[in-house]
Amino acid sequence: MIDLSPAQDRTAPQSDLATAMLAVRDLHAYYGESHILHGMTFDVRPGEVVTLLGRNGAGKTTTMRTIMGIVKKRMGSIAFEGQELINLRSDLIARAGLAYCPEERGIFSSLNVTENLLLPPVIKPGGLSVAEIYDLFPRLKERASSQGTKLSGGEQQMLAIARILRTGARFLLLDEPTEGLAPVIVQHIGRIIRDLKQRGFTILLVEQNFHFAATVADRHYVVEHGHVIDQFENSQIAANKTKLEAYLGV
Repeated sequence: MIDLSPAQDRTAPQSDLATAMLAVRDLHAYYGESHILHGMTFDVRPGEVVTLLGRNGAGKTTTMRTIMGIVKKRMGSIAFEGQELINLRSDLIARAGLAYCPEERGIFSSLNVTENLLLPPVIKPGGLSVAEIYDLFPRLKERASSQGTKLSGGEQQMLAIARILRTGARFLLLDEPTEGLAPVIVQHIGRIIRDLKQRGFTILLVEQNFHFAATVADRHYVVEHGHVIDQFENSQIAANKTKLEAYLGV
């Protein structure tokens, strides 16, 4: 394990490395000369839903992009199922079994729903079939022939999540899946995340809304200025509501 500086000792994950599906240690990342991540350290265990909470600009999305190899200038350790990813290309990271759903969704507007679903390659056995995906997302089944430009924001978000479930990846990185959505759609996304957890998926979730996060997650890490400043079990959310509101500027 990489040694943590004294300022980070209190936020170091308590789980043993041997139990972590994803173990991030002292992760630094840069956009050009800008130093964005300053020693991100956290764990995600198999079958968990874990959130990265924090204000805009805290480094949450950069953490996901760095894990996936999209941010090229990075240092530290990213171990997935015991395999070090820090020097791997993005395509090899995806083939290791991680799938990323970005905040911007990335729906191909000229393709219909089914064509969007079929676009990503299958990288491992065990992915959901299109029929299984449509059972999980009945609204997408109704809109199967609709082009991406004709989907609502909520439908696009469902499609963005659905699309990575075919790949066979068992570790999902979901970036702000509820951003800008109506409350009824947010509730539906919450049900989907809980369903995926029941199906054995492990999920790292970026969120600003800890009220939503508390309905789906097992544990939470609070991110500020590119590093973890605190962590909570979901059972501790109510007791730490005032502290979380201060962290998040609610």
